[in-house]
Amino acid sequence: MRRRFTVASAMVGAVALMTLAGCTTDPSVTDSSEAPESSEEASVEWFDQALFDKQNAERTVVPEGPDGQPWLQTINAELVDTAQFASTGPKKACFANASISNPWRQTGWITMNQQLKVLQDAGVISEMETRDAQDSDDTQIADIDYFIDEGNCDIFLISPNSTAAMTPAVERACDTGKPVVVFDRGVQTDCPVTFIHPIGGFAWGIDTAEFLIDNLEKGDKVVALRILPGVDVLEQRWAAAEKLFDEAGIEAVDYFTGADPAEIKKIISDELAKGDVKGIWMDAGDGAVAAIEAFEDAGADYPVMTGEDEMSFLRKWKETGLTGLAPVYSNFQWRTPLLAAQKIFAGEQVPVEWVLPQSPITAEEVDQYLALNEGMPDGHYAKFGGEDLPGYPQVWEDRVIP
Repeated sequence: MRRRFTVASAMVGAVALMTLAGCTTDPSVTDSSEAPESSEEASVEWFDQALFDKQNAERTVVPEGPDGQPWLQTINAELVDTAQFASTGPKKACFANASISNPWRQTGWITMNQQLKVLQDAGVISEMETRDAQDSDDTQIADIDYFIDEGNCDIFLISPNSTAAMTPAVERACDTGKPVVVFDRGVQTDCPVTFIHPIGGFAWGIDTAEFLIDNLEKGDKVVALRILPGVDVLEQRWAAAEKLFDEAGIEAVDYFTGADPAEIKKIISDELAKGDVKGIWMDAGDGAVAAIEAFEDAGADYPVMTGEDEMSFLRKWKETGLTGLAPVYSNFQWRTPLLAAQKIFAGEQVPVEWVLPQSPITAEEVDQYLALNEGMPDGHYAKFGGEDLPGYPQVWEDRVIP
């Protein structure tokens, strides 16, 4: 029996603020002044003990798959047969994308297109027709229906804008009899051949909270900077961290920032005026540099801090020498849907839920990732996994958006 997919969890309806597809978002999309100041005001219970335990266990599982190719590795895979889709000759992929409205998605989109070139040269994919929903549920539903009505898609690739709203459209794509691959966020149906995603938000929350707890004392204050309410992968990050902070006796206060650097600086300045802030926790790396600069402006000691594998944070981390950790929501997952398509058309088994590794960058690894990404812009993600693809590094350095 195949399991029922949800957005890397089992909870979430249609969310109007779903501009995120991983770890970052565009601060212009939402007015942070309208967001609740504390997660205590949230009307949804985001903590899920079973999912917390599952993702906690997956953090220590050694992935199976080819060494040095994490985009093809799997964790606790339950394989599904795809012999019914086996076919020779180049195939047309139809990709319904939520958006490329933020640096995380842009980095992944560039990588995906370079992977496409490899598969085109190999005669696996003839073309990938893509429609960009620009962060709109209604637009993405129309995009999927357009592909269905067009009638010449050999495979549907879908990165959903939101969960429940996209489910019926995904099911209509499945009803065509063509394979459907969903990645990043999921949908509330088991009809796709595979659902591809990193371990998830609870794993991020555990990694980051445990790091802060290990480097702080009971009673120390942590300021949690959160970009958006109501997005499941973000809410799960905070739900896990909040639980662990409470258990460890860490005083944690959280604020929604919309990833606005000015708002972040104001929050940190106000908290520093109240007393010592020993730690900074972030549910995404946007604005990490602004948070650090707020300590510099106040003449305060640098905090223990978790950011993300965005280059701006890694560079500031190295410059300041602060005690830090860069959690990762594996950007290389953008390669995997096309590689899954290759396997599906070859009739090879694929995981029904393709869980990819998700490993933070530690202090011992910062120099390594800074060197590997030396010419990349600040909005680039260090663990993008495209070093072996054509156009590296120039295409990513120049931010060539197809």
